[in-house]
Amino acid sequence: MSNHVLVINAGSSSLKYSLIDATTGEAAASGLAERIGEDEGRLVHRGPDGETSTEKAIPSHEDALRRVIDAFESHGPALSEVDIAAVGHRVVHGGAKFGVPALIDDALIAEVEELVPLAPLHNPANLEGIRVARQLFPDLPQVAVFDTAFHQTLPEHAYTYAVPAAWQEQGIRRYGFHGTSHAFVSHEAARLLGRDPAEVNVIVLHLGNGCSISAVQGGRSVETSMGLTPLEGLVMGTRSGDLDPAIPAYVHRELGLSVDEIDYALNHDSGLKGLSGHNDFRELTRLRAAGDERAALAFDVYCHRIRKYVGAYYAVLGTVDAIVFTAGVGEHSPDARATSLAGLNRLGITIDPTRNAASARTISPDDAEVAVLVIPTNEEWQIARETITVLRS
Repeated sequence: MSNHVLVINAGSSSLKYSLIDATTGEAAASGLAERIGEDEGRLVHRGPDGETSTEKAIPSHEDALRRVIDAFESHGPALSEVDIAAVGHRVVHGGAKFGVPALIDDALIAEVEELVPLAPLHNPANLEGIRVARQLFPDLPQVAVFDTAFHQTLPEHAYTYAVPAAWQEQGIRRYGFHGTSHAFVSHEAARLLGRDPAEVNVIVLHLGNGCSISAVQGGRSVETSMGLTPLEGLVMGTRSGDLDPAIPAYVHRELGLSVDEIDYALNHDSGLKGLSGHNDFRELTRLRAAGDERAALAFDVYCHRIRKYVGAYYAVLGTVDAIVFTAGVGEHSPDARATSLAGLNRLGITIDPTRNAASARTISPDDAEVAVLVIPTNEEWQIARETITVLRS
């Protein structure tokens, strides 16, 4: 059986794709169709001929995927000449139903539709990508890989909120997100340590525009920071992360904001953007270096929250073999890494400044009790691997 998988990640106005060898992780081509449904669209394709970019309106996800197929034909590799095993789809929310990837059929689509209230911004777009791909690739098996699946191993006491039973019956519990990234990075950390994942305890810090932390015990997620939605937990680019649950009611009474307005503000106008006016961490870093006080405060709040969670998850695990930074900020900001772990020496957590400045794969000293690693995430490869696993099972 071929190991090539076409990985699709459909967003509300974008469609990311990669053609990946699930065995090696090598991407024969990848790209992004963006601004779908707007007056001006853009498609970037990276293949054997290098990177090409075209700007033209992309009315729908179907048009986007047809444009992607044309890009493969024009700039390679031609999909008609590649033995593709399946199409793997990222689906954000699988609820409590999906703890593993699953072959897509009409019944699965109906079940994912029922989960739309849990992820109204994400699941509808994921479903649109699935429908279009099934239409354009009718002879290929299609597999759904759920962002929440890795965290379905959380023990009941970790995923249960202390809320009325009637709320719990409506599915209100912790689900966690970024699961595909946490799965890939935690297993890669065990490989770098030369150990079986079942024997390793890892704290994974996925720090991008969205941020989450997980405690992985023997290859299984036992705690994670995001909850019912991706809003809970760490400070993020535009999301607040943890806050007093009474704040929305207070803001509603005192400022007159509606529930929808509060929800929008907490998801889109908070976090680093709310603190400094900028959600791009590179811009925040530049302003902080220039002496901007708001940027400096935002940076400190961001790192303080991370440090607090690291300490909490150390307590959850009892023993920690490695702490891993991944995603855009985690992989590229030495200052964020150093500040987030400062003062944790008594826990065996130290960073070598030279290695950290170079963003080396291992940034802790050789004799450190806890390894501190920087591992680039590869969610597309993880989706491809899990897709092939479903086909073989």
